[in-house]
Amino acid sequence: MSQTHIQEHVDLIARHEQDFLAQRTATDRLGDAIATFAGSFPFICIHVAFFVVWILLNTLPFVRHFDPAPFSLLATLVALEAILLASFILMRQARMSRRADERDHLMLQILLLTEKEITAVLSIERHVAARVGLDRVANNTEVSALSQHTSIEDVAQTIKEQLPSE
Repeated sequence: MSQTHIQEHVDLIARHEQDFLAQRTATDRLGDAIATFAGSFPFICIHVAFFVVWILLNTLPFVRHFDPAPFSLLATLVALEAILLASFILMRQARMSRRADERDHLMLQILLLTEKEITAVLSIERHVAARVGLDRVANNTEVSALSQHTSIEDVAQTIKEQLPSE
């Protein structure tokens, strides 16, 4: 496969991803930014510094303690932040899951089309092999079976029957 052909595929995939990112709403973008920042090292550093300062201000002598130990106000703020961050992360994961589902559906369509195309090509090749006197190749049982239409419904049903149930 030529580099140009590969680059066309890469460009197409990149364009699909850019389109997906561009279609996000403002709240989706804000949620993604928050979730991304929450998973970063600077986020951790800021929180460690904030906690150290909070605890020092509330334990050092000669400083007015606004949240004495066991730091119930700090615990409440951390709990509220955890709820909000969990919500942002879940929203982002749901969006990523929808995108993955879209990719899976696209991949399934491509695979179904590929299966039809390969079946047609095998059928044509069997006919060509028979015409040029390659009867052994044309009548090969495996090639013959592969050149027949594959019922996707039958394959899906077989998989369902073969997989262990919960």
